[in-house]
Formats: sequence, C-alpha cells, structure tokens
Amino acid sequence: MTGIITRLPDLGWMLRPLTEIPGVRHAVVVSEDGLRLGHLSAENLTGPVASLSVAEAEALSAACAAMNMTGRSTAALFFGRGAGVRQLMLESDHGFVLFTHAGVGAHLGVATDTEADVGLVAQQMQLLVAKIGAHLSSQPRDPVTDSS
Repeated sequence: MTGIITRLPDLGWMLRPLTEIPGVRHAVVVSEDGLRLGHLSAENLTGPVASLSVAEAEALSAACAAMNMTGRSTAALFFGRGAGVRQLMLESDHGFVLFTHAGVGAHLGVATDTEADVGLVAQQMQLLVAKIGAHLSSQPRDPVTDSS
C-alpha cells in the first residue's frame, strides 16, 4: 500500500489585511488537527515575539487546535452535543487572541496587543473568512484503498 504526500500551500499571504489592522501582531491559519496552513506577522513589531518563525507558528497551530477542541467540548457540556463554536477569545496581560472557524477543517487565529479594537478585528476576521473561505478550507484526505 502506498500513498501520495502533497505539500500544503502556504496561505500566509491571505492574512495581510488582518496584520495591517492597528494593534494586530500575528495571524495564523491552522487545520483542525493542528497543522500550520499559513502565518503572517505585522511589520515593524517589537517585543519578545516580533515575528513568528515557522517553528513558532507550528507550535501555535497545535495550541490553537487544542483550544478549539476545548471550546467545542465546553460548548457541548453547556449546550448539548452539536453545539457549534463560532469564536473563542483569550485575554492575557499583553493582548488578545481570537479564534474563529475558517472553512471546512480550518481555523483562523489572530493575536493583538491590548490597544487593538477587538470588535473591529473580529469583524475583519469574519469578512476575510467569507471572502476566501474556500482557500482556507482543509479538505479531508482521500481514503486509502487496497488498490492504491
């Protein structure tokens, strides 16, 4: 039995409109199972994480997937099985992280500083997902058959 491994396209270029919003630091697109599909940092950032490396973005992708699964489990406990999660928000001493569903099997995460207009960021995330949702979707892999 053999399989074909294909390289996923880097979708980071699609995140530029988000990283141009004042206060937005980083944006990442992740698959539901925690794979990095793309990331981008705002220009001219300072501080401990001025630009996400690929390794940092991959670690962040795994954390985002875990947060989304925890959110889904929590919603199911409070509202019953089948309760969907539209958006998650994490607030820290240094800013906010927003997560939203971004197509089939994909999620979008955006990190901001404390001065960002979180409502505007959330709105722009939804507009981006609506415009390019097909590109942000991570389609299920083809099932492997004995003839493969």
